[in-house]
Amino acid sequence: MKQELIDRLITYTKMDTQSNEQNEETPSTQGQFELANLLVKELQEIGMMDVTVNDNAYVMATLPANTDKDLPTIGFLAHLDTATDFTGKNVNPQLVENYDGKNLTLNEALNVVLSPGEFPELPSYKGHTLITTDGTTLLGADNKAGIAEIMTAMNHLIQHPEIKHGKIRVAFTPDEEIGRGPHKFDVERFDADYAYTIDGGPLGELQYESFNAAGARVTFYGNSVHPGTAKNKMVNAGKMAASFINKFPEHESPEYTENYEGFYHLISVSGDVEKTEVSYIIRDFDKDSFETKKETFKKFADEIKEAYGESRVKLELKDQYYNMREKIEPVMEIVDIAQEAMTNLNIVPIIRPVRGGTDGSQLSYMGLPTPNIFTGGENFHGKFEYISVENMEKATNVIVEICKLYEAKHN
Repeated sequence: MKQELIDRLITYTKMDTQSNEQNEETPSTQGQFELANLLVKELQEIGMMDVTVNDNAYVMATLPANTDKDLPTIGFLAHLDTATDFTGKNVNPQLVENYDGKNLTLNEALNVVLSPGEFPELPSYKGHTLITTDGTTLLGADNKAGIAEIMTAMNHLIQHPEIKHGKIRVAFTPDEEIGRGPHKFDVERFDADYAYTIDGGPLGELQYESFNAAGARVTFYGNSVHPGTAKNKMVNAGKMAASFINKFPEHESPEYTENYEGFYHLISVSGDVEKTEVSYIIRDFDKDSFETKKETFKKFADEIKEAYGESRVKLELKDQYYNMREKIEPVMEIVDIAQEAMTNLNIVPIIRPVRGGTDGSQLSYMGLPTPNIFTGGENFHGKFEYISVENMEKATNVIVEICKLYEAKHN
């Protein structure tokens, strides 16, 4: 299992599948289709049934039940794309055997060092086999580790028919990193009662709560005039944007928040005197606080309008997804089974909210309750991303154990 996981993850990470928010098509990049087609071939080779990929790169497959029991159909999902925060092109994974717990040089020429001083969890991986970046790209374990783990778990179940299980569905989806993963996902065709995304981080993570989320773009329209003759004529869109940004409480931003605290996050600023755009995301676990944050955002935009004129500010604010807890709590047994699976494997479950997006948030509101399970990775979305192969094995075993528990608990 260990070598299979290594081979799969390294193969997948070398494929450039970064999504592209500027492209409205699904998938937003061709590389995702290339990975989808590879997975179709691999699913067929290991013996999965009903293997399909549609025009939007959604891959689905079935492992038929090998028991006569009337069991719920469960699904496992992971996403094809990698994050847009840092380059995912020309990924060159590095394999570190028997990590010594000390500084790990990822790129000597660029002096990129993965150090316990900066990442205090590192010494806990002493003795593990790690897969890291070469210091110039992200790794893409988010979420290609999840894909590798689902593939390996399905192969294991096929190779061990003595493990009894109900019908299992798997799916690999595009464009999760830009919030569109479930937008064209056919829940009815997937035909599962419950599902799990294998898209979490460190060992033991089990998540059934997520942010309520919105995205916003504010465009400021100025008037560019030669600075030598600008008095009473120039309107500086950049300064309007700066005034808007400075209205937000400094400590209600990601770098100051944790646990159940929400935030406003300035994603980007671009423009000049004539026109400047700012992009934000707004996050909160509590629905009332989420609505308050959105109203505050609108209020700050209105204040700039009052100062500079109604036509000089355009606000676009749109909800992205909601806290999946509301849809999962009525069927908490699916979380309980995942927790029991981990406990059976001597893994301490760490139940905490997802401080980020997951396809499960949207899928749960589409009628498919979908909590999230760890992959074993750390430091996603950047050059210091790495994953423990031993913890990938444990994630794979959790998938198998969940399938076993559903069979054992139903008559």
